[in-house]
Amino acid sequence: MEPEDVLTGLDPEQREVALAVRGPVCVLAGAGTGKTRAITHRIAYAVLSGVVDARNVLAVTFTTRAAGELRRRLQALGAPGVQARTFHAAALRQLHYFWPKVIGGEPPRVVESKLPLLTEAYRTLRRAVDRTELRDVAAEIEWAKVLQVGPEEYADAAAKAGRATSVPAEEIARLYQAYELLRRERHLVDFETILELMAAVMTEHPEVAAQVRAQYRYFVVDEYQDVNPLQKLLLDTWLGGRDDLCVVGDPNQTIYSFTGATPQYLTNFTVEFPDARVLHLVRDYRSTPQVVTLANRVMTGSRSARRLRLVAQRPDGPEPVFAEYDDEPAEAEGVARGIRELLAAGVPAREIAVLFRVNAQSETYEQALAEAGVPYVLHGAERFFERPEVRRAVVLLRGAARSAGAADPLVPAVRDVLVGAGLTPEPPAGGQARERWESLKALADLAEQYAAQAGDAADLAGFVAELERRAAEQHAPQVEGVTLASLHAAKGLEWDAVFLVGLTDGTLPITYATTPEQVEEERRLLYVGITRAREHLHLSWALARSPGGRRVRRPSRFLDGLVPATAGRGTAPAWQRHDDGPRPARRRRTLALPVTCRVCGATLVGGPQQKLGRCADCPAPYDEELLERLRAWRAAEAARAKVPAFVVFTDVTLQSIAERVPTTEQELLAITGMGKVKVDRYGAAVLAICRGAEPDELADLDGAAG
Repeated sequence: MEPEDVLTGLDPEQREVALAVRGPVCVLAGAGTGKTRAITHRIAYAVLSGVVDARNVLAVTFTTRAAGELRRRLQALGAPGVQARTFHAAALRQLHYFWPKVIGGEPPRVVESKLPLLTEAYRTLRRAVDRTELRDVAAEIEWAKVLQVGPEEYADAAAKAGRATSVPAEEIARLYQAYELLRRERHLVDFETILELMAAVMTEHPEVAAQVRAQYRYFVVDEYQDVNPLQKLLLDTWLGGRDDLCVVGDPNQTIYSFTGATPQYLTNFTVEFPDARVLHLVRDYRSTPQVVTLANRVMTGSRSARRLRLVAQRPDGPEPVFAEYDDEPAEAEGVARGIRELLAAGVPAREIAVLFRVNAQSETYEQALAEAGVPYVLHGAERFFERPEVRRAVVLLRGAARSAGAADPLVPAVRDVLVGAGLTPEPPAGGQARERWESLKALADLAEQYAAQAGDAADLAGFVAELERRAAEQHAPQVEGVTLASLHAAKGLEWDAVFLVGLTDGTLPITYATTPEQVEEERRLLYVGITRAREHLHLSWALARSPGGRRVRRPSRFLDGLVPATAGRGTAPAWQRHDDGPRPARRRRTLALPVTCRVCGATLVGGPQQKLGRCADCPAPYDEELLERLRAWRAAEAARAKVPAFVVFTDVTLQSIAERVPTTEQELLAITGMGKVKVDRYGAAVLAICRGAEPDELADLDGAAG
């Protein structure tokens, strides 16, 4: 392949990136603008034109799958020798190579998860283990380590950063210290330590630094808006003062600040490198003009000075649909109806996604889709190649490959094995059996794709090798089902149709977003969700959480001025209001004492958490004004009875009432902490307040029974 061949088919801006073969270069690339295409063609052009040897290039990205995609594209472009890896994979490879030479002995083993070691740290400190706490503390340790904050500095750093945690900062610091002691004693490294150790080895051993820098002279870093301080430290150590660096990122898609990532390295690139070229990719090839227009309008209210304005390149499509519902179950039913209409119109289920702010929202949509007979998959719930049915099928395929003849047709051979693993001609009705069937069907479809690509060379051994490569790169095949995913998990993905659900203030932006910077990140999260859609986009919200509840929620503030007052032009109405009056009774989960958090699914151990039905720090939007009226009423009642306020109701019980907004005595009784005595004594007043009464109107009801 000639160098000029690599430039064929690039748009003017992508071509400019490809020709900018010497750093420092900063590429600001909007969603759907072909950034991966631009940077792979840039690397290939530099290699083929002799600017750099492929072996001296290190392309760094954030996921194993993205790194695999870079390698495949570069191989197709004639640059197969380029190293494309994640930060952790590159650092670990170097650490394993140099450790015996400069440290001596076996290199440390990698811990894939902090939770087992952290559990031991809990027991070392004689602290009861709580699953919810474990995840929170692990996240805090990761945050501290990427900022290079040690255990002794954690409490002060967390206070300055305003970190909201379910465990006191001093306790987290103690657990952090115990975790680190156990990790060192057992010669283990976690992902953050890998980066820190490699930077330290290069700093303390000049000969190592010289060898690494002689090997890698040309750097490309993707998703630069998501780089954290520890990754930046390692990158700077690799560079060693050189500037042959190309970074690519989108300031509009900065959504991981809570993990320690910062967009400042991207936005301040020209401060660090005053001679840098800054190039822009703004031609959106993914989404219709209608979707792009909405995405741009959402970001119009952004405080960021570096936001990108996309320019749509696709033909017109339907207008985005905005829909309002009385309650969350009604919203889920409406979304399921909309999905069935798209399926009937020929949109494949795998090209439809339902995206939400928090994982707990998934359950309502799982139920609605199951009742509608629509297959679905939970993105991020479990890696495809780690599913039991997939692992068993791969083992069976590997065994079949050892005994298969060279002339055996691939697709029938694979299907025979998968039938033995449980694949049937027709899918089961639903539930886990349907999910297992969809996994096996995805393997069968993948075999057909592989056979078409490999032609006469396709055989079982080659297909098993392809599965192993995909497993290593986390490159799962598409499963036929509607995708359910959080907005964070959806980044980097795209579908023909996207349903953005639960768009209310308190959920998006989430209640935790209290500073202007945090609210801006929530706006960018909505932008990411919108730009996942190629053609069909539905945005919806519910005014109440439960059927019959008070409709006190308001649509997300990010939709202000965007919801059309009347039906717009296009193939779908731009505005829908769903208020169908009384609906048939739905099967609903009992409001008895919950065992798991309705938001994150963790086991609830403490009494206050069980009363709320969720972890103390998990989001649960409620009517603040209602809670204030309940508090005012409680204060007056406590003063009248000359008892402390908590004797009337605890704060947790009041919050639970404000979240569930009961309308009957039976619903009151279902709230933990509301026994019959209290319902008899205070129930009428509480229900009146939930209906909108003011505390000073309730003199005749207060204490009526006693």
